[in-house]
Amino acid sequence: MKAYPLSFRPVFQERIWGGSRLREFGYSGASDGIGEAWVISDHDHGPTPVADGPLAGKRLSEVMKANPEWFGLPPGARFPLLVKVIDASEDLSVQVHPDDRYARPRGDAGKTEAWFVLFAEPGASIVYGHRAQTREDFEKRMKEGAWGNLLVKVPVRAGDFFYVPAGTLHAIGRGLLILEIQQSSDTTYRVYDYDRVGADGRKRDLHVKEALAVTRCPSPKPQRPGYARSGRVGAVIEHLVSGEVFTIDHWLVDGEARVDECGVFRLISVIQGSGEVVWDHGRRSVAKGDHLLLPAALHPVVLSGRFEALFSAPVISTRAK
Repeated sequence: MKAYPLSFRPVFQERIWGGSRLREFGYSGASDGIGEAWVISDHDHGPTPVADGPLAGKRLSEVMKANPEWFGLPPGARFPLLVKVIDASEDLSVQVHPDDRYARPRGDAGKTEAWFVLFAEPGASIVYGHRAQTREDFEKRMKEGAWGNLLVKVPVRAGDFFYVPAGTLHAIGRGLLILEIQQSSDTTYRVYDYDRVGADGRKRDLHVKEALAVTRCPSPKPQRPGYARSGRVGAVIEHLVSGEVFTIDHWLVDGEARVDECGVFRLISVIQGSGEVVWDHGRRSVAKGDHLLLPAALHPVVLSGRFEALFSAPVISTRAK
């Protein structure tokens, strides 16, 4: 079978803090209270089926098994990334994620993530990190409930980008719509939840022991990258991050721009504008809210039109260890 760009049917996840802005970003099927649209996923908690073409209805793991050359991953590897759009009408819990070294022996997976802010209400903010210098100080402030003196709040606006490595204490604040690119994991250790109750009338579980074990002390500072900008015919590219598990670039396409071959699949998330993706035996339109997987075996690829997108890809050297 010839490779082609894969699109997916999103999986909607209801959350107690979910809102109604996902419809504004192109997800007409999202009802009120949907907090997350998982738009590219092979995680068991929300696999997104292929939306069109010969592979329509297939799960990513099935596509990988039948067409391993499309992905450029080591033999036996699972699909490593998960892309979601988060709509926070209320503050999310203060939480932390483990890295692979801590999570895998416990049957879980580590979770490093990155956020691109699509929309921010005036005054919106996130929690990124804490003020404790030692683990003992961190534990003391947690037990005392001294959250105002512990948590670091950062004001945000649309277009901001944050890299959130595993072990970083964090929370997405109310009034934010965020595109999140992360490891394929749903492992979260909840530290503080504002004493809220869930749909069952009970307070949600906290994971204090696990959080103490994995939270970085002292905390990393918010990483607003000094963008490395490069130009090419038809596009301006800003390199946002090269992490241990993924890379992310920001593309501004204006005209026609060629996508270089890199030996591994790439994910495209269109956040503004519209255009086309063109390859040797086909073409398809793209617009705000579209997410595609470009197979490694698909080249050459040309982007045309006027649109803004994030490109993400796994870091193979880390995944292969």
